[in-house]
Amino acid sequence: MKPGLLITLVALMLGACRSREPRFPVEHVSLKGATVVDNGLLGQAPSEVRELFSETLLDSHRFELLEEGGKKGKGKREQGAWSLTLELPFTRESLRDGSAYSFAEVGATLELERRGPEGVQHYQVVGLGEVRVEKKDAEARRKALREALNRALSQVAEAAGMQLAAADREDAALLQDLQSQDDRVREFALRVLADRRNPAAAPLLIRQLQDEDPQLVRQAIGALVEMKARDAVPALIELVKDREIGFVQEVVFAIGEIGGTEAEAYLFTVAQGHDQPDVQAAAKQALDTLYASHKLATPEARGTDRAEH
Repeated sequence: MKPGLLITLVALMLGACRSREPRFPVEHVSLKGATVVDNGLLGQAPSEVRELFSETLLDSHRFELLEEGGKKGKGKREQGAWSLTLELPFTRESLRDGSAYSFAEVGATLELERRGPEGVQHYQVVGLGEVRVEKKDAEARRKALREALNRALSQVAEAAGMQLAAADREDAALLQDLQSQDDRVREFALRVLADRRNPAAAPLLIRQLQDEDPQLVRQAIGALVEMKARDAVPALIELVKDREIGFVQEVVFAIGEIGGTEAEAYLFTVAQGHDQPDVQAAAKQALDTLYASHKLATPEARGTDRAEH
């Protein structure tokens, strides 16, 4: 077979495979945050950033933009469609050790939300675009920053496609995804399983508490709270050792939200005798909230007009 013909066949096969991938309906794309509004170096209005991101979504072949006015949009609404909210937490230049060049960096955070009969699904993905600034003049800096923006938007678009694909998968398939060699596949599957309060997610989230990334640790704590995973209480108690007061307070409130006998005993001890008044006060507040929830759980507190389940 001739090389040219072989390349053509491969391209057609790849295109056919891509065409079979599901396209996720997006009913609305919005921006938030001051960085997009007031950024003289980037030199792009919010409407331009929004249009650029919409084009990035379309170019990925994983999204269908439904809202009226969007490029290729159809002005319709569809059940199960997602709303996307983009934020650029920072656009900056930074120096690297041992490098004579600075680097343009753009951070992107994308919130994904879908409302349905069973409630609200909400996920978040992030991206970081980095480009070396070749010259020090304003034009070169702007060019590097815009390319960094393009890369950040491509990253969050790709991550969003993977996250939404996971959100549409059955639990059995997600459990198989936890064995994937791709870190992102495992992460997105774990998020969905945690959102569904699948017990299989708890041990992995507890293990994630030891991660060096503070954001991942906080995400794990939040997911364990949502799951009311009482098996996580001992790990959370261990987590606060030699930590700064603000973080300890966060964990104390998380333990209170999870509840259980072990959580109550820990909160009582901290509320009575912790050497930091702020932590002591947090434990007392968490304990009071926990006791209040017990009272509301009794038939007397619910009242006679509440159905029993």
